[in-house]
Amino acid sequence: MILSRLNELYSRLLTQYDESGSKPVCLVPPYGFSDEKVGYLLVLDEQGNLKDVQPNLVEVKKGKRTLQGERRMRVPCAFGRSGKFTEKAFNAGKNVAFFLWDKPEFLLGVLLNGKKIELADLPYRAFKAKQKELIGASDDPGLKAVLKFIDQWQPENFEKLSFFNSEMLKSNFAFKLDGDLGIIADRAAAFKSWDEYWKDQKSLVTRQCLITGEIGSLAETHPVLKVAGGQSSGVAIVTYNEKAYESFGKSQGDNAPVSEGAAFAYTTALNYLLRRENGHCLSIGDTSTVFWAQAKDALQEQEAVSLFASIVNPPTDEGQSNKVKQTLQKIAKGRPFEEVAPDVDPSTRFYVLGLAPNAARLSIRYWLESTLGELGPRLVEHWKDMQIEPLPWQPERPPSSQLLLLELVPLRKKNGKHDYRGRKFDDIPPQLAGEFLRSILTGQRYPRQLLTQLIQRLRSDGDVNGSRAALIKAVLHRDHRKGFTKEAIPMSLELENAPLAYRLGCLFAVLEQAQHGALGDLNSSIVDRYYGTASSVPYSVFPRLIAGCQNHLSKIRKEKPGFTVNLDKQLGSVIAGLPHSLPKQLTIEQQGQFAVGYYQQKQSFFTKRDEAPLTAAHQPPQATESEEKPHDYTKPLRIRLSV
Repeated sequence: MILSRLNELYSRLLTQYDESGSKPVCLVPPYGFSDEKVGYLLVLDEQGNLKDVQPNLVEVKKGKRTLQGERRMRVPCAFGRSGKFTEKAFNAGKNVAFFLWDKPEFLLGVLLNGKKIELADLPYRAFKAKQKELIGASDDPGLKAVLKFIDQWQPENFEKLSFFNSEMLKSNFAFKLDGDLGIIADRAAAFKSWDEYWKDQKSLVTRQCLITGEIGSLAETHPVLKVAGGQSSGVAIVTYNEKAYESFGKSQGDNAPVSEGAAFAYTTALNYLLRRENGHCLSIGDTSTVFWAQAKDALQEQEAVSLFASIVNPPTDEGQSNKVKQTLQKIAKGRPFEEVAPDVDPSTRFYVLGLAPNAARLSIRYWLESTLGELGPRLVEHWKDMQIEPLPWQPERPPSSQLLLLELVPLRKKNGKHDYRGRKFDDIPPQLAGEFLRSILTGQRYPRQLLTQLIQRLRSDGDVNGSRAALIKAVLHRDHRKGFTKEAIPMSLELENAPLAYRLGCLFAVLEQAQHGALGDLNSSIVDRYYGTASSVPYSVFPRLIAGCQNHLSKIRKEKPGFTVNLDKQLGSVIAGLPHSLPKQLTIEQQGQFAVGYYQQKQSFFTKRDEAPLTAAHQPPQATESEEKPHDYTKPLRIRLSV
């Protein structure tokens, strides 16, 4: 199913037209060709003399920086080259050099070993043999110039010519005839020579293709894919490199027959999707997620892809369009999908594929085939689940899924403060990244490991920031909404109907505020020393913390009487709803409630007084005759523990 959908995508990309609908735009190369990065062009005259070395670079945005990158060019297809090219392989006719373009060790016979330039005799001999084999007796001026160049070129001259420098040896090279606009590989004669050679390479074995259903030449091996985190030589979805993977006496691709044309089509389409500049791919941990749409025209498809990308992976640069800002603002306010994307056809088919490299193979983490009408509300639902007050990010600039998962990475301290810049995406738990996005796309429960990992991080470093609190709240809220838990988690500070663990988190925040008001900034606050214990076994630590709080309040009353009034009210409103016996242990879910309560209560101290008056929900509830009277917070609190 997956390969079939990719094969269909290749056909659409190959026959796509521009916005006017009159000019064809081939977004993918035809059969036998590929789009490869070429950094420099060797400009030759008709006599094969090297006239110039022309940079073939383009500006590439990487975050906020603009760098120089190699331009992609359509060239004859590359062959798989894994391992070291040996004399034995060359003598056996396994010529792995490319036609009219290649790495400098093949095309020029020199390579960069560390900082030292070395000669590469065998690769250069292979390149010369390949060019002579394919060009033959052609009378094309460009092809004849290439033959003359390779006959007279001496690799040892590389360091003698001012055209070259060692940095060039990190890039691919191609030939260009002086006076031409394009490269020699674009010339009609070169296309004809390569086409004839490519057809001769087809397998003589024919099978019914599992993708197209048609009879065609069997692909013994499939083209490789370029995936972030995979081997530099490429990875494959379908491969049989050991006898243990073969069955019924069949070898290589005959175990799952796919025609060469179909194998080329699905790998070319997937490589197109995997290129970041095409806007069809995002990375979360070790998982590369590609997505595409199928609509009535190319414009509708692009609208659907852009909408999906902006919701799942919101842009962070200041230059983002107003349309994206408006979309994200509507999502932040919980608007329905029909209002978020009124210009997108809900019947548009949409495909999402999650891939993770595993050595030379590619693992499929998840596959989703749906419509935007089904997928859109799930994406909006995710951000509704993430809503928390105060919101830790700007409504029009929410964090991407990858940035959210950075909260699972251990925090180090630098100069006594948490070092957020020291976190690396590579440290995100691999499996969890794919499971997290799958839960967003399918609307299912968030992975339980997400909550477990977050609680572990909080207990380890005590950093209950807004993003962590939002993730915890999202997990708890979705579980409650789907009926897996009974206790609801408040979106904003709420004490009246809040769970016990949530109240304990609020109490811990108030106790921290009292300590800070009395003693100021400390090297080791109660959060640093007691957060892990207070959030898991509250009965063992809260009596001591409350007893210490009485001393802090006494000091504050003497030095800051005005501050004491509000703090007393906050402390009383929290304590009033607590039982006399605190729980011995809190579950993982309750520890999550504790974290959310702590975050919201702590953030309330930073809100302007005129913006956050003490509401009825924050007032101590009035006890009835049948109810136990609330604690008198003006006296030392005494809690009876059931042990």
